[in-house]
Amino acid sequence: MEAGAFLWVVLVIAAIILLSIFFYYVPFVLWVNAKASGVNMSLLQLFLMRLRRVPPPVIVNALIEAHKAGLQNIIRDQLEAHYLAGGHVERVVHALVSAEKANIDLTFQMATAIDLAGRDVFQAVQMSVNPKVIDTPPIAAVAKNGIQLLVKARITVRANIKQLVGGAGEETVIARVGEGIISSIGTAETHKEVLENPDSISKVVLKKGLDAGTAFEILSIDIADIDIGKNIGAELQMDQAQADKNIAQAKAEERRAMAVASEQEMKAKAQEARAKVIEAEAEVPKAMAEAFRSGNLGIMDYYKMQNIQADTDMRETIAKPQKPAK
Repeated sequence: MEAGAFLWVVLVIAAIILLSIFFYYVPFVLWVNAKASGVNMSLLQLFLMRLRRVPPPVIVNALIEAHKAGLQNIIRDQLEAHYLAGGHVERVVHALVSAEKANIDLTFQMATAIDLAGRDVFQAVQMSVNPKVIDTPPIAAVAKNGIQLLVKARITVRANIKQLVGGAGEETVIARVGEGIISSIGTAETHKEVLENPDSISKVVLKKGLDAGTAFEILSIDIADIDIGKNIGAELQMDQAQADKNIAQAKAEERRAMAVASEQEMKAKAQEARAKVIEAEAEVPKAMAEAFRSGNLGIMDYYKMQNIQADTDMRETIAKPQKPAK
């Protein structure tokens, strides 16, 4: 009995395993759902999908959704090929159904190309129906009078289906709008003109066609907030004045150094001259002695010369200013 019971248990388990494998490769319930929904699908096709490693529920559910939405141009082979290429079948079908209901011209080839390009085609269709608002970070711009303005803008964009493949993203739109705002404020004479009429910025920026080559169509640009920043003009003037001051100080220091060098040179020349005078005075006694020996100078002549020297010293002493007594 025990051997027979064990055999029955083994047979039941084997049967369950075989049935599980069979229904995995031949999804009978899924085939019934497809037939009940009006989708022409055979069990052989479902079996071949398993062999090609394509999940039948993904393809069948997509075909059912497309059939119920009235899309007759979607073929099973195309869905399988898109799945094998790494695409998102459900997302593509959702996008096609939404585009059909919103009267948006979107073909299956275009939808799959957008999906394989890495963009969310379903979100793009939704953005075409419901535009998206992009808030820019604070944009710093300077008017002609040197006052800095900090501007925040809101960009309302709509997805451009035809430009989703190869078109630039949100970062490019924000950068272009920021550049347009800076250019517009830079042409204003004063910052007060911008504060009084902020709509002028939006009008100027919109005229430039900043959405060219992007995946979006700019519908409007609204200035959300404007704050007054630094006085850039005054800071530049202060920096220039400081630079001029440093240059003037450097030139003055150069002139002072040249004056000191010239004074040192003059002192050196004076010392050299005094040394030569002292050297010449040292030769006078020798010359006088030689004159005495040769008879060219007499004793009376010597005394006269001494008197003249004494008279000269007295005159110099009288001419010098007297120091006040302490």
